[in-house]
Amino acid sequence: MGKNKVWIITGCSTGFGRELAKATIKAGYKVVVTARNLHAITDLINENEDNVLAMELDVTKPDQIEKTVKAAIEKFGRIDVLVNNAGVGYFSSIEEAVEEETRKMFEINFWGLMHMTNAVLPYMRSQRSGHIINISSIGGLASFPGVGYYNGSKYAVEGISESLAQELAPFHIRVTLIEPSNFRTDWSGRSAAKTKSTIKEYEELISPFINGENHGKEPGDPKKAAEAIINVAEAEEPPLRLLLGAEAYSVVVNKYSESLNNFEKWKEVSVNADFRDEI
Repeated sequence: MGKNKVWIITGCSTGFGRELAKATIKAGYKVVVTARNLHAITDLINENEDNVLAMELDVTKPDQIEKTVKAAIEKFGRIDVLVNNAGVGYFSSIEEAVEEETRKMFEINFWGLMHMTNAVLPYMRSQRSGHIINISSIGGLASFPGVGYYNGSKYAVEGISESLAQELAPFHIRVTLIEPSNFRTDWSGRSAAKTKSTIKEYEELISPFINGENHGKEPGDPKKAAEAIINVAEAEEPPLRLLLGAEAYSVVVNKYSESLNNFEKWKEVSVNADFRDEI
């Protein structure tokens, strides 16, 4: 289908979402660009009104999700690629975290993603084609201090996406998880919440995260990430998981290697936990 594909991208005001929106529009796709503040994305339309639709969308509001999906179908007739990009960070030790704030993050990072997915699936199933691309994180495969609840939200996205991929395969609908390491987006800036409580014993460990010491210095290039996501969407056999960034690759490969070694070390204990037939 190529450039005739219809994309919906959430969270297009900054970061990955904005770069991906710009790249897909430039490439000639039909694109539904969304953001909580419509004024933040109206510039993306420019002279592309026939191929671009800008919608106000907060993924925690079901009525806005329904309106966006309906508008996409009315304008373009189908939905081929959904990119669940909208998300926020949260910086805190586990003990210091404020439950209300972490629940808000889960509403966006997990439930918002799932509500968007479930809204487009009836159309993709009727087409017998489609691609769900979920922007996860290296933090969905490996955990770090200071972002434990964020890790939890992304681990949830990883787990449900893996199940979803198996359920949707008979309908020729693909699922891909994008797992970036540190990219130069607003994830650790305006898009992140930080705990207001402090426990002195955690200060040295957590302060680099809380203070955003690496913000603006991240090695990852969002423009290259956008190119990679388009390549995945056009692939005949797209991967379930795509690591983005040298750090993502090294961290995850090292973690999985260590895990395999640990599994082998404790293999006897593991397999002996089964019932054994008495001889």
